[in-house]
Amino acid sequence: MSNKKFHNISIFGTSSDAGKSTITFVIAKILQDLGYKVAPFKAQNVSNNSHVCDDGSEIAIAQYFQAEVLGVKTSYHLNPVLLKSGRGSSASLIVEGKVVTNKDVREYYRDLDLLKPAVKRCFEYLDERYDCVVAEGAGSPVELNLMDKDLSNIFIATEYNTKIILVADIEKGGVFASIWGVYNLLPEKLRKNVIGVIVNKFKGDLTLFDEGIRIIEEDFKIKVLGVLPYIPFNLGFEDSASLKNFVQKTKTKKLDIAVISYPYMSNYNDFEPLIADDEVMVEFVSSNISLEKFDLVILPGSKLVIKDLKWLKETGLFEQIKNYQKDICAICGGYEMMFETLEDKYSLENEEAISEEGFGFIDDVIVFEKEKILEKKSYELFGSKIDGFEIHHGVCQKYSLSFENKNFKGTFVHKIFDNNEFRTNYFKSIKSDYVGFDFAKYKKNTVDSFISTLKEKIDVEYLIKNIN
Repeated sequence: MSNKKFHNISIFGTSSDAGKSTITFVIAKILQDLGYKVAPFKAQNVSNNSHVCDDGSEIAIAQYFQAEVLGVKTSYHLNPVLLKSGRGSSASLIVEGKVVTNKDVREYYRDLDLLKPAVKRCFEYLDERYDCVVAEGAGSPVELNLMDKDLSNIFIATEYNTKIILVADIEKGGVFASIWGVYNLLPEKLRKNVIGVIVNKFKGDLTLFDEGIRIIEEDFKIKVLGVLPYIPFNLGFEDSASLKNFVQKTKTKKLDIAVISYPYMSNYNDFEPLIADDEVMVEFVSSNISLEKFDLVILPGSKLVIKDLKWLKETGLFEQIKNYQKDICAICGGYEMMFETLEDKYSLENEEAISEEGFGFIDDVIVFEKEKILEKKSYELFGSKIDGFEIHHGVCQKYSLSFENKNFKGTFVHKIFDNNEFRTNYFKSIKSDYVGFDFAKYKKNTVDSFISTLKEKIDVEYLIKNIN
């Protein structure tokens, strides 16, 4: 460990979805604004939502987003182990930014010790270069039957003697039991490193929790670092649970857009610019409802493309999309579905080698190759210069990047809607009265205002004193 000014920090949730990802970047940004070099970290993530880094590796979207907020260069060091849905009961295992194997989940846990060196390499790499590493935990840190297999919480906190901040979600109910339970079930060594708890997602008048603060501080002997108001934050969606919580204010709606929400949908961050747009109403469609009311249907990315394609056929949505007369946009996995045939000859996504008939909108064949394409750059697409990334096994001969005809656009490239010029021109071509907005500006303002609102509610002085 380097002789740094600060202890590193672990953010432990007292339950799943307590808001660890957002608290991680809020705490990190507070320290950064005080002049310290800070990096986010998560030893192991389970998510189908990933992003390609500056170094061409692949990490979970949450750590990418945290790094983006902090302006930190992105690399696999921020998230050394990533698990994505795989065929059957297996998961696709990504270690230090590259796919290693498809592993049965039980086998993964059995071989966990093999992953510890990778986690240590990455943490120590950041530790040497930054004043403070803010390490996000995973789920609950006190799943007693799994504590020896817990890379993100117990392993990091024990190995690196991190200071621990607990995050409790008051919206779920049972907030006192979750705080007291997690604190008291932690190993004694880690309990001593808990510097306080943040009570998150409080709705209404914060003074109503004054008695709650007294109970936690006097009876539980745990410092309350802050009670944070519930603020909808429609950015950096980590999983489909957080995605479903988005709040839209469509004061001036011009377009209705359907995003087909298949079982293995991935990279739904592609739609954050649409959710943020006052002129757009987004609906995630996961059953065979009529698509006629929509002006545009989008087929998003998919972790298991052929399985999701079969699901479309089983639900009846396949027929509807095939006969849909208005605009269709397909991204990555959705784009692959648009070809005549999809061939998984190496059983990368399926239990056996399989060939499946696609929509046939594009006169070519998709073949899933073993080598995954990971690319992050500026693309010339649909008449605009778009900063995006590719992350796919499927390749084709004729249309290796994109394809369009009169009311169809498809591409392997993610983040096309982040581009103001492309998005505005595209939506204007569908509805001429569409005006458009600056998404990058919206994103910056939303993040800045979110952080400054929460910063006011956190005892920063106490925090700094206790990580010194």
